[in-house]
This record gives sequence, C-alpha cells and structure tokens, in this order.
Amino acid sequence: MIDLNVVWFLLVAVLFTGFFFLEGFDYGVGILLPFVGRDDKERRIVINTIGPHWDGNEVWLLTAGGAIFAAFPNWYATLFSGFYLALFLILVGLIVRGVAFEFRSKDENPLWRKTWDAAIFIGSFLPALLWGVAFANIVRGVPINENMTFTGNLLTLLNPYSLLGGVVTLTLFTLHGALFLSLKTDGVVLERVQKLLKGLWLPLVVVVLLFVGWSFFETDLFEGFNLVQGVGLLGAVVALLGAGWAIFNAKYGRAFIGTGVTIVGTTAFLFGGLFPRVMPSSLGAEFDLTIYNASSSPYTLQVMTVVALIFVPLVLLYQGWTYWVFRKRVTANSHLEY
Repeated sequence: MIDLNVVWFLLVAVLFTGFFFLEGFDYGVGILLPFVGRDDKERRIVINTIGPHWDGNEVWLLTAGGAIFAAFPNWYATLFSGFYLALFLILVGLIVRGVAFEFRSKDENPLWRKTWDAAIFIGSFLPALLWGVAFANIVRGVPINENMTFTGNLLTLLNPYSLLGGVVTLTLFTLHGALFLSLKTDGVVLERVQKLLKGLWLPLVVVVLLFVGWSFFETDLFEGFNLVQGVGLLGAVVALLGAGWAIFNAKYGRAFIGTGVTIVGTTAFLFGGLFPRVMPSSLGAEFDLTIYNASSSPYTLQVMTVVALIFVPLVLLYQGWTYWVFRKRVTANSHLEY
C-alpha cells in the first residue's frame, strides 16, 4: 500500500521533472543568447521567446524546495547545509538572470544591454551546470554521519563523476533550448539555431553514454534495478536517439518532444534508483536518509496532501493557459517587451 511518505517522494520527483523540462529550455535559450543573437534586435527576439514563461517555470523549483522542507525536513537540512555553496551559486545565478530580464530594456545604452545579456548567459550557464553536479552527487552518495550531518566539503562535491553529470545537464538543456528556439523564432535567428542543432546533439549522446556507463561503477543505481528505472532509462535513450533523427530530418517539434522525454526519463531513472532513500550516505547504508527517517509527522503530511490536491491542479491549469496564449513565434514584427 502506498503511504503518504511515498506520495510526497513521488510529488517531489514530479516537481523536479517539471522544473527540469520547463526551466531546461529557459537555461538553454539564455546560454545560446550570445551565439544566435548578433545585435540588440535579434537578442530581444531570443529573450522574448521565454519572457512570458521564465518566472512561472521557476515556481516549480520553489514548490519542490517547499515540498522538501515541509515533507522531509531532515532531507532539506542535510541537503541545504551540505550543498550550501553549490545551491547558493544556483540562487545567485537565478537572481542575476531574473534581474537582467527586467532591467535590460530600461536603457537603450549598448553597454547597459550587453552587460545584462552577459548576466543572462552566466545566470543560465551556472544553474544548468550545477544542477547536474548536485544530483550526480546525491545518487553517488555523500558523507552523512549518524546525526544526519554532511561531513564533507566543497572538494567532496567536485569529483569527476559529478562534474560529468554537470556537463550532461548543461549540454542537454542547451539542446533543449535550441529546439525551443527553433519552434519560436524565424528568419536569421532560426537559421543560426538550425546550424547549431546538429553540432549539439552528438556531443550530448557521447556524454550521456559516458555518464550512464560510469554510473554502473560509481553508484548503486543498477543494483535492484526496478521497473521505473528501466522505463525511464529506456525512454530517455530512445527519445534522445529519436531527437537526433528528427533534427537531421528538420522535424524540430518532434525533436523538442524527444529532448523533453529524455529529461523526464533521466529524472525518473535517478529518482527510481534512489527510492526509498532521498540521500544515500557514502559512510554506510545505515546512515542513509530515507523517506521515513527524514520525514515530517503523519499529520503534517496529511494537511499538505489536502492543500496540494487543491492548488496544484490550479497552478497547472494557469501555466498551461499562459503557454497557449503565447504560443506564436516571436518575430521582428512582434511586440518586444524585454
């Protein structure tokens, strides 16, 4: 029987999946900004493709963080204390990027706009890299003692395996963003994006294969391999290969769905391998944080479940409506707000 601890673990997994899918192409667009937009007009077109959506996409992260804090406070405490610097850099990147979106159009001075364009690039690049580093460390295991305290340091997190995980998310989100731009732009910007797509897909395949192979030796993800992991991994691999076929055949809508499914499948594979743990300890399995020893009281989970059942569908409906309203391509003749 599925209890509320399992339900909230699944909800956290779903929230991170939605965040990586939606914010992933936001990051990709920001990373590609200086490469596909050569002048201010072109860069405004690029930014306006995600202008109506970026802040709503970040709500998925805020909700995931809030869910961890309320449902699994011991997980929250250990994660945010142990990964403090990495998460702080992600937060700084998101703040700088958000400010840049709002401020760049306030002054027509070229230096002013170039400065904020650089901030958008950095604020997209850092989180895209560091989210992969963070999740690779989680599935690899970090030193957690009997007091649920992280006993490592920054160098503990900057190991080769986790850095490769960062390269995977950086490359995947960049391709995801490029495909989003292929659906939302036209003219010379679209031409530049299309030229980049083929060059992004093959490196992604290489780093994904390296990461999966290394995971077999570096983690216990393949021990007790379960159905969720199998479906997630198979779906991710097939979708990534399908995205490559679609790119080379100029079917960019299908390719975007392919990278999206790759993100969903990869996240399912990682969370499926963790369950029922939330943070494995490299010091011994007896020190692992699980959905039971890291959770809140049953009453807290009950109240949160009622609240989630009411408000999560409303948020999904609202966000779906915004994507429908702003579904058209952004062109040189569009109203450019940013």
